[in-house]
Amino acid sequence: MDRFGTIRLHHRTIKRFRRFSRKMTKSYSETLESIMDFFEWHGISSESRFPKRVDEDGEKTRKRINALIAIVRDIEKTQTLPTNEMLLALFGHHEIVKKSKEPIREETKFKKLTREEWNKLEKKVSKIEYEFLEQDYKTATRTALHFLERVEWVKPRFGSPYYKVDTDAGELHVLKKRFRDGF
Repeated sequence: MDRFGTIRLHHRTIKRFRRFSRKMTKSYSETLESIMDFFEWHGISSESRFPKRVDEDGEKTRKRINALIAIVRDIEKTQTLPTNEMLLALFGHHEIVKKSKEPIREETKFKKLTREEWNKLEKKVSKIEYEFLEQDYKTATRTALHFLERVEWVKPRFGSPYYKVDTDAGELHVLKKRFRDGF
């Protein structure tokens, strides 16, 4: 059996506790133990501060719950639903698979073309035009090779290495213009 002890309290506190105890339980010890259990269970200490309003704590909880709901919805949209749709499509139960139809085939219409139109469409050229193009290509190749022969690799003492072209500005301008105009 537990022994009783004494605690010294102010008379106003004792009167207040007796009124409170009558509302709760029959004995003072049971009342005091239920109060201490309540505070320990909820993690409330005398140093902890309560919100000014009881609603503030509820508002914080609601905000946290809304944030969690938003996270779960985002996970459903980006991860769960696409995976589910892929699995349904894989097994042939998805709407996309059911609605797919065979492609519509169109008949091709043939046009009658002249020889020149056919050559132009096929990008064919006559032998004379081909020889002119080949001559232009050879000239352009020779000019480019002649220009590239005058390019030198320079390694200065300070700074990064670079290429140097031994030509004047006029010749370079003419070469650019010829290449732009298609020789």
